[in-house]
Amino acid sequence: MAELNNAEKYASQMATQMRKGFIAYCVLKVCSNKPVYTSDIIKDLQAAELVVVEGTIYPLLSRLQREGLLSHQWRESEQGPPRKYYTITDFGREVMEIVGENIANLNKTIKKL
Repeated sequence: MAELNNAEKYASQMATQMRKGFIAYCVLKVCSNKPVYTSDIIKDLQAAELVVVEGTIYPLLSRLQREGLLSHQWRESEQGPPRKYYTITDFGREVMEIVGENIANLNKTIKKL
């Protein structure tokens, strides 16, 4: 039984690493159509059946912005203080397209196996 637990732990770690990159790609996709508020990003990801929480998204958005893939602008809100809306940069769009091609190639490889 201990081997199964070790296998499950290892598989979980692998899945976590794959998921991190995949979520970043998905965030870029969501931000590629129009400026998007954080809660709308979360709703879009959850609507696509990708389980995410605010604690995951905020650091990811900061990292993507720091790395030049996203930018933001402040907009006034009827519900309170101004909100930060994210949009993809030209660099982010280029990265998103390349990653999309890589995902398609990985899917082809997996299907062949």
